[in-house]
Amino acid sequence: MNHIEKTLPLPLQPIDKWLRPLARFLHIEATSGIVLVVCTAIALIAANSRWAATYLAFWQTDITLGVGDYVFHHSLHHVINDGLMAIFFFVIGLEVKREIAHGSLSDFKLASLPIAAAIGGMIVPAGLYLSMQYGEPGMRGWGIPMATDIAFVVGCLAILGSRVPHRLRILLLSLAIVDDIGAILVIAIGYTESLDGRFLTLAAVAIAVVHLFSRIGVRRFPPYIAVGAVAWIALHESGVHATLIGVILGLMTPAKSTLVPELFRDYLHEKKEDFQEQRWAKRSHRAEVVQEVQRLSRETVSPLEYLEMTLHPWTAYVIMPVFALANAGVLIEPANLSDSVAIAVVLGLVVGKPIGIVLFSWLVIRSGMAKLPEGISWPVLISGSCLAGIGFTMALFIDGLAFGAEGLDTAKTGVLVGSAVSAVAGVGLLLWTLPKRSTE
Repeated sequence: MNHIEKTLPLPLQPIDKWLRPLARFLHIEATSGIVLVVCTAIALIAANSRWAATYLAFWQTDITLGVGDYVFHHSLHHVINDGLMAIFFFVIGLEVKREIAHGSLSDFKLASLPIAAAIGGMIVPAGLYLSMQYGEPGMRGWGIPMATDIAFVVGCLAILGSRVPHRLRILLLSLAIVDDIGAILVIAIGYTESLDGRFLTLAAVAIAVVHLFSRIGVRRFPPYIAVGAVAWIALHESGVHATLIGVILGLMTPAKSTLVPELFRDYLHEKKEDFQEQRWAKRSHRAEVVQEVQRLSRETVSPLEYLEMTLHPWTAYVIMPVFALANAGVLIEPANLSDSVAIAVVLGLVVGKPIGIVLFSWLVIRSGMAKLPEGISWPVLISGSCLAGIGFTMALFIDGLAFGAEGLDTAKTGVLVGSAVSAVAGVGLLLWTLPKRSTE
């Protein structure tokens, strides 16, 4: 950040005195996790205060939009969970695409360990939950303890600082990415009940149009946004959860840039004469020149990289906190924690997650398909796997799909308690098992 302040030739403005400290704060890795914790605390306090009825009623505010004969009429809570969260899932799709194209999932030999660990971390918690809820009304919540919350995991790792081996950080983040893929499949397959073929066909056509735009070289974002909105509405009305369109479009986003940096450098070299003070003052159509430079500079990075950089702060600091405010408000009652659904969720997150991750990691390493990363011992891997039991955002999201828009208070209680225990256990065990100095 300091480097940027020194090199940018922009004059300081009065507002920079307030915005730059905020910008530095938001660049800290753990910040998004801190913001989520604060918003969760606000939701819990509000839901257990004398203003609880007003707070919960606010999220049921009617939102109505109409175009011709089509009328979209849903609550604010529904708009957040199905609309804003589609952008969150779009960013997840971008992250998955980046990891597959250029990251830790691009090489199967390197990817086999986080893939196996993630599969184990989904199967065992779901199996443990089902073993306790099979045949009961709470059986529909089997997907709740399967997913890992990346923001909270990053926040916990940031607390430990340089003591965390770089390879452990990469392993846990890769595991969380694969975990998200699994959660997306769970939502698509496990929580889709009835389908409307007409709207499903319309969604498929819209997706095909997006692919056509990409093939013929459409580089502007507005056409994609317009067609993506049509695809979202069609998927929403088809019976498939509308947030999945975000993942699909994220995975379709090109991962290669159009303009190589060398060509852009040559272009700037040719244009530098235009920016001489006297010549620039006399030049006509200066706005067109600026627009051209802006467009070409953006083309030096891939659409995937540009969109991920642009949208990630919005998802981390706006969408996920708003989601927490709308979904984490649960009445805290001792009876909720003793409910069988809450117990099943807690055990799935706290016990099932680490057991599944370690067991499947051991199997894939034992088979020779992968090896334990350098600098990571089995005690460290076991300790780190406990952090994967933090399932906050996606777990609450699946709770809403399983038990209705408002979710089940007992399941929410289980998610909050299980995630908190996993965070404390993971950080505590890593403090115990990691050396005091960085192993990087």
